[in-house]
Amino acid sequence: MIKQEETRDQELPPQTETQSAPEQADISEESMLRPAGESPPQTETDAGAQDLGQNSLRQPGASKPSRSGTAAVRRRQAPRSIVTIDERPSVETDADKARSDLLDLIESQKTGRILSGSIQGIEELPNNPNHSIAVIYHGEFKVVIPVEEAVELPASFSGSNGDQVRELLLSKRLGAEVDYIVKGLDQEAGVAVASRLEAMRAKRRQYYFGTDREGNNLIYEGICAEARVVSAIRAGIFVDLFGLEVYIPIRELSYQRLLDAATQFQPGQRVLVKILTVDRSDRNRIKVTASVKQAGANPYERALRMYSVGNKYVGSVSMVDATGVFVALDGGIDCLCSYPKRGRPPRGARVTVRILGINHETNRIWGAITHVAIAR
Repeated sequence: MIKQEETRDQELPPQTETQSAPEQADISEESMLRPAGESPPQTETDAGAQDLGQNSLRQPGASKPSRSGTAAVRRRQAPRSIVTIDERPSVETDADKARSDLLDLIESQKTGRILSGSIQGIEELPNNPNHSIAVIYHGEFKVVIPVEEAVELPASFSGSNGDQVRELLLSKRLGAEVDYIVKGLDQEAGVAVASRLEAMRAKRRQYYFGTDREGNNLIYEGICAEARVVSAIRAGIFVDLFGLEVYIPIRELSYQRLLDAATQFQPGQRVLVKILTVDRSDRNRIKVTASVKQAGANPYERALRMYSVGNKYVGSVSMVDATGVFVALDGGIDCLCSYPKRGRPPRGARVTVRILGINHETNRIWGAITHVAIAR
């Protein structure tokens, strides 16, 4: 056993730390200039070793970490940064977005700034199932609007079941884009309480009673403006027109015949309207009438030139009522036809129409159905 140990010791070469000639020269020069009793300065390599852990044990003969290895460790330990195209970052991180959303809510609560969002849900209060709240999400924050602060009762309403009417009106506004002002905020729970009616009142003061530099009203008869659809029913739509809900009947939605306005318009949709009348005599009850179809050009004035009396054209049945069969032709116009002898065609059927007359003054065209394409 003793011989084997001696033989193994002889096979292992002595482990000593060697230094290159430049390093030895540096050490000799520093030792010559260093005062007696002063410890040698700490090198970058030794500092890197201490960064990795001063209490770590180094095996005999192990070489010290190189300068490139120490720099690589430092790069790995450095906090992550963003390499930007411009001097300042233009892309928000998730943390930046969350902070911006929080500041929006705080600013709205302190200054009355108007925020906008879509009603994404309607919930019932656990302690009061008959009381609903509208739910809007502003980033990760949940914004709730009580029903009494979300919808107004119609001016003509005089009944006693106002709560039920509000619940019905709120249910019809699911998906609508609305304005609101924050009234309370719980940052830890991520919930804010807001009022839509207060935001609507602020919008009305700004647009219906505010003026431009020349002293003219911002909203007046004949101007076109953007509106947001908040509810759609069969007979027409309700739009939010700068803090005022305006009802637009189906006859003012399109130059073509419509049976159901809800098939063409949905809450959350933005439309261009033309202001027909504005009544500001009662500051608390502003009255406005508007039209969607009059905001654009009348297609009949141009399309009627495409057709001539006596010729045949193809179209699709858009509506059937007691008056007759309305056929939608290219150009956005309807041709009124009498019932064919073989029976009235279904809505959407492709038919051939012979034009019998055109009145350019009243923008009317009428004809007769000569052929109905039967779907197979």
